[in-house]
Amino acid sequence: MGPAWRHMRTDRDAAKGRVERGTVRRVMGFAGPHRGAIALFLVVTVIDSMLVVVNPLLVQRIVDDGILAGDGGLVTTLAVAMAGVALVGAVLSIASGYLSSRIGEGLIFDLRTQVFGHVQRQSLAFFTRTQTGALVSRLNNDVIGAQRAFTSTLSNTVSSAVSAVVVGIAMFALSWQVTLLCLALFPILFLSSRWVSNRLASLTREQMDGNADMGNAMTERFNVGGAMLLKLFGHRETEDRLFASKAGQVRDLGVRIALVTRIFVAVVLTVPALALAVVYGVGGQLVIDGGLTLGTVLALGTLLVRLLGPLQSLSNVRIDVMTALVSFERVFEVLDLPSMVQESDDAVALPRSASSLEFDRVAFRYPRADQISLASLETVARTESRDSGQVLRDISFRADPGQMVALVGPSGAGKTTVTHLVARLYDADDGVVRVGGRDVRDVTLESLEDVVGYVTQDAHMFHDTIRANLLYARPGAEDQEIWDALAAAQIADLVGGLPDGLDTVVGDRGYRLSGGERQRLAIARLLLKAPEIVVLDEATAHLDSESEAAVQRALDAALEGRTSLVIAHRLSTVRNADRILVLDEGRIVQAGTHTELLARGGLYADLHRTQFFDEDTPVA
Repeated sequence: MGPAWRHMRTDRDAAKGRVERGTVRRVMGFAGPHRGAIALFLVVTVIDSMLVVVNPLLVQRIVDDGILAGDGGLVTTLAVAMAGVALVGAVLSIASGYLSSRIGEGLIFDLRTQVFGHVQRQSLAFFTRTQTGALVSRLNNDVIGAQRAFTSTLSNTVSSAVSAVVVGIAMFALSWQVTLLCLALFPILFLSSRWVSNRLASLTREQMDGNADMGNAMTERFNVGGAMLLKLFGHRETEDRLFASKAGQVRDLGVRIALVTRIFVAVVLTVPALALAVVYGVGGQLVIDGGLTLGTVLALGTLLVRLLGPLQSLSNVRIDVMTALVSFERVFEVLDLPSMVQESDDAVALPRSASSLEFDRVAFRYPRADQISLASLETVARTESRDSGQVLRDISFRADPGQMVALVGPSGAGKTTVTHLVARLYDADDGVVRVGGRDVRDVTLESLEDVVGYVTQDAHMFHDTIRANLLYARPGAEDQEIWDALAAAQIADLVGGLPDGLDTVVGDRGYRLSGGERQRLAIARLLLKAPEIVVLDEATAHLDSESEAAVQRALDAALEGRTSLVIAHRLSTVRNADRILVLDEGRIVQAGTHTELLARGGLYADLHRTQFFDEDTPVA
């Protein structure tokens, strides 16, 4: 269970406010590029915090030495000084805000780009288990939470500590007796703040998880595929109830958070009110007795109010810091997950002309959950990690340049898995996959991606224009090259007849196009890429006869002169293959041409007989 249990434990410990050792050191590493801005930010924050005592002390002088002494000139001078302090504070506040934004946005950029780049380089297995909404939340909510460590949390901690010390010294200097009496009330504030912080930390974590769960539900049901599934099966009331249940949990947590917050606000308002009563009650009596001046009492009252915020903020420092560190740890959790497919340090570029394909005694089993997944990125997190069993066993074959090799067999035989190993969507456990005579693990991923092109049975399109989707294959292609590829893919006339032509938006996953049109657009994208090796994973499956004929003509153009590995749903599409491999339970059980395999009998002949019998049998 190793890594999987570690990830589960980390997430639960984070909910309790605990983080792993080394997290702080890694956080400091992220702060390195911004250390100059952080240092200046701290200097500005410290100066701004020290100004908090200036105006109350000026008030004391204005009352005692100006108003009560009848010195109008001093009153005017000190009032101008108060205005100047306010202006300096405003300038420092603007500077602090700018520096905070610069540091925070820079940190967000660093974290987001690192996480995005790391996630992109994960193997396909990672995405088969991870919920998209949960992963996006790491890039948004947790990254922003981590950013607060160097902006609001750092600023509040430093300014609160400096302000509390400076104000405390000033109050003791004015009257240590009144100050001690006031401070005797503040343990109530500390204790209530600690209780509220712990409660809010737990409730906020539950609310975040609830919001993520609710977001995942919306993400899965608001895309075209999810909406279509809902409409086809008609579980609207059930979906309404499920969503209402999730939203209800978030609502109830919001009410509880609001109640706890209001309790704390009540305490926050009551304690300083009692402390002010002490200041004016005890201080007023001392003024009457001649022990204090009126200005001193007014200054003490003002300073007391200014002490409240820093003390309250310092009482929350622990939970603020822990919250920020938890966010950092959730980001690090993603960054620390290694990819199953790594490019070796001494990888070489595969020649663009590489066109042979070879499997040499290849065996493969899908990785376990603890090797590829984070429990916190799955709705149903499991600590167990079961072995999927052997998927491919001793697969050996060769496709020479220009040859077509077809893969046929029953569902679950391992056909798609074979194609996934060609472009290193996964790596073989044993044996070697060679392209152009080189082990695919010894070449750069970019050069391998240039040589191998794919068309799957459900070709994905971005929610963008036809032009943008085609240029994804070759960003520098000219318009004429795009139209040539569209013509070869038998779809140029359709695109040319659209009101916006190449600038037509295809919709989410290309759902504004029919299945056949989407497939032909995918083939045009492949032709624009012009790879030496083409992999077709049942590219004509699920199409009507007319669309299949159009797609097949486009495929003929795409395969001409190229090495191809084709998974065939309809055996009629691979009659002319140079070699047909029949897979069953992860093994090649037969190999030969169409004619040879029919003459030999066995599984291929059975599949052929079943398929063509079903197609030729009239429906009663």
